[in-house]
Amino acid sequence: MSGPLFVIGGAEDKLRRPTVLREFVEAAGGEHARIAVVPTASSLGPEIVEVYGAVFAKLGALDVFGVRPEDRAQAGDPALVAQIDAATGVFMTGGNQLKLSGVVSGTPFGEAIWRAHRRGAVVGGTSAGASIQSSHMVAFGPGGSTPKQRMTQVAAGLGLLEGCVVDQHFEQRNRYGRLLMIVAQSPHLLGIGVDEDTAAVVHEGTLRVTGRGAVTILDPSAIVTNAHEARRNAPLLASGVQLHVLPAGSTFDLAERRLLPAAGTTDPREAAELGAANRDLRRLARDIAAGDVSPTTLRRRRARRGAAEHD
Repeated sequence: MSGPLFVIGGAEDKLRRPTVLREFVEAAGGEHARIAVVPTASSLGPEIVEVYGAVFAKLGALDVFGVRPEDRAQAGDPALVAQIDAATGVFMTGGNQLKLSGVVSGTPFGEAIWRAHRRGAVVGGTSAGASIQSSHMVAFGPGGSTPKQRMTQVAAGLGLLEGCVVDQHFEQRNRYGRLLMIVAQSPHLLGIGVDEDTAAVVHEGTLRVTGRGAVTILDPSAIVTNAHEARRNAPLLASGVQLHVLPAGSTFDLAERRLLPAAGTTDPREAAELGAANRDLRRLARDIAAGDVSPTTLRRRRARRGAAEHD
């Protein structure tokens, strides 16, 4: 069974309330987790691995190690591939997503990440490491609310999340327009925008939201658009796109493209009150059924029940 995917919108909390990263470590095996940090997209040196190593160790991971191919030749190195094969979790950092795609996609290293996912390991990534998980990946482009022709470009992702395109830092950098442009040009794709310190956790066709922000889904199945004829930089017509804004706790069926009902939860205090109310109702029903009993006998029965309950 394939493992879960953690698609993180960037700037995840690492110190005060590391909700997203804690869930990632737990999914990778908790105290048995062996996490490979892939910092290929980052412009930082070994310190980026040290940061995540310290965070994951604090959250209980057994072992954290960096695996950093810098070009496609290194992405074919059997030693680096073996490290991914030994991991229970793979975490791709933020940075330049076009570099990450150019180095990893279509290489033995990328295939090792695929194998990890297929054998049940958790694969996650933040910012650039989130975008590359989808079949189509935002390469670059400005923010803005209005979709415009040629606003952004798309590159090939790893395809772990099929039929989707992922954008990150979504609300914080106002990336509605560029995600709308992509789905207007490719209406078979589901657009997924992930806010900062938020993750879309995808497992067995279901997307669940965790973290501080929201996940925005654009479903262009019924879109009416002029993307095929709009001129360069012109605003695009995009009518009929179905919008889903999903806060933490929401779940979404990616195949059916629909919101799933929220799981029922009951406060323990409410449960106790409901139990007491049900007991009172049962007593009332018995009392009504005993309508032919004299009032004196009925009072005695009630007194005996009360005494028994206090023993």
